[in-house]
Parts: sequence; C-alpha cells; structure tokens
Amino acid sequence: MHKEGNYKKLFNDFNRLNIMIIGDVMVDSYLWGKVERISPEAPIPIVALRKRENRMGGAANVAMNIRSMGANPILCSVIGSDEKGDQFLDLLKKEKITDDGIVRSSRRITTTKFRIFGNSHQMLRVDEEMDNDLVQGDFLTLIRVIDQILSKVKVDCIIFQDYDKGVISQKLIREVVKRALEADIPVAVDPKRKNFMAYQQVTLFKPNLKEMKEGLNLEHELLDNHSVMEAAQQLRTMLDCRFVLTTMSEKGVLITLNDRNEDQNIFIPAHMRMISDVSGAGDTVISVASLCLALNRSPNEIAYISNLAGGLVCEEVGVVPINKEKLLKEVMGLL
Repeated sequence: MHKEGNYKKLFNDFNRLNIMIIGDVMVDSYLWGKVERISPEAPIPIVALRKRENRMGGAANVAMNIRSMGANPILCSVIGSDEKGDQFLDLLKKEKITDDGIVRSSRRITTTKFRIFGNSHQMLRVDEEMDNDLVQGDFLTLIRVIDQILSKVKVDCIIFQDYDKGVISQKLIREVVKRALEADIPVAVDPKRKNFMAYQQVTLFKPNLKEMKEGLNLEHELLDNHSVMEAAQQLRTMLDCRFVLTTMSEKGVLITLNDRNEDQNIFIPAHMRMISDVSGAGDTVISVASLCLALNRSPNEIAYISNLAGGLVCEEVGVVPINKEKLLKEVMGLL
C-alpha cells in the first residue's frame, strides 16, 4: 500500500511542475485522400484530397506529453513569420499551451512536414524547412526570452529537444546549461547527431542505440547489453553528466550512472505489447523521465516509469501524447 500511495502522490506532484522545453518545433500537416487512378502525366497515383489536418510536431510533441501528464510546459523555439507559423500558434492556443517562449523570425520558415495518404497508406512525405543555425539576432532574442521566463517562473526542469533544424546550437547549449547550473535546475536532453557531444554537464542524456553509435563514432553495432553498457559509461564520462538513459527499442531501457565513484547500470526490460506505431515514443520517454527528474526520483524509478510510458504510446497509431491515468494504472499494476 505504501508503494501505491507513493506513486499516486508522485503523479499528483507532476501537476505543480513547470517544464521548459527548448528545441525545434514543426507543423505536421496530414493530407488524406482516395486513389482510384494513375496519372496520365507520369506512372504515379492521383490522390483525390478528402481531408486535411495540422498537428504540432517536434519539440511541441514533448510539450503535449508534459501537459497531458498534468505539468505546465513552456515551449521555447523560433518559427517563421509565415502562414505555417500562424497555424502553429493557433494550434498552441487550441492546446492551451503558452506562446511566451516562441520567437517569430522573418529570416526563417516554419518547419512543416506534409504527409500524403492515399487509401490509408502513407504515399509521400514533403519537408519544407531550413536547418541552418539561427542568425545572431534571432539567437539573442531567444536567449533574452529564455532569461525573461527564468526570472519570472520557477522552472523545475529544462529539456533540450533537438531535431537538427538549427534552433539548438552549441552556443545556445552552453548559455542555457550555465544558467541551469547556477539556478540548480536539472537539464534533460533528447539529442541528435550535430550537437551530440556539446551537451556537457547536463543531468540526463537520452540517446537511442543509433544515436549513440553515430555520436561516439563506433564501428561496431551495439547488439548486446554489455556493449551498450560500455558505450553508455564512456558517453557519461565524456559528457560529465549524471545519467545516460539509453532507449533500446523493443528490449527496454538502460540507465547508467556513477554513484560513490562506482559505475552502475540499471536495465529495465520492455513489457510485451501489441506495437502499432513507434512514432513519438522517444518524446514520451524524455517527457516522463524529466518530470521524475524534476522531483528528484531515484534512477530506477526514472527508467521504470519512462520505459512504461514509451511502451504505452507505441500501442497507439500516430504521434499521440501519453495518457496519465493509463500510465498510473500500468505502474500500479506492476508493483
């Protein structure tokens, strides 16, 4: 009963947290139609459009997961002064997420991924984006906005959600981590390749196996737990971070830390599930891990609860945020 009450209180405590998410946001634009004929112009199907839908993607999906867990997400990013930027702000408003951290720039376009479906099958994806680093003016504006939020709000954790689209640079990482260390705010990272080794002194670093192999320039595949543990320990030392949380897809997660000068590895196997779609699982894992981190939970709990959360969203089709009640029920059921 003690454990049960402990987890109920933990999930209740999520409601009082403010989580800052810094990263690349995008509009996921879905176009659904029916295919009944082939084009006379080229041997390609013609999709007769029936429905359009825009959703928030990228770092905004982390914000959605944070909000669905009851906490308050503060999203910090740069979008274009364009029509898609307007649509993105409308979506934020609809989801009741603040736009205090959103900077608009006439020098960038809003990243948009168009997914075209014919007869329920994805046929094509068209990406409209810029992936160069922010120009100095936009960088300084973003830092100023982040500073304003940090001075007004008690931020309990900062998440870097990197998609290599240019919002996060090595300079931004240094500036934000410096402020976080001074204010004793934990920092969690969902990395991509470009800035992989720039996240020095963060609290929690969450690569998947592919990102870890590429980031460490490993020639060998990470096929067994032992090789993953070695790579994670190497990475933790190089980044001087507290935890490396490695997501290992259907195998589960591994959290690596150093306690009293002793390397520790905690492996949490995945539970058997009906997997429908793995899209967005990484966003859910970093979101739930960050909430546990903000409340200073044990590494075992961070890995255990975030692993369950990542598995649960894989049962859903498409990118959907985690269901808090469902996750709590699952956590309690496995006590």
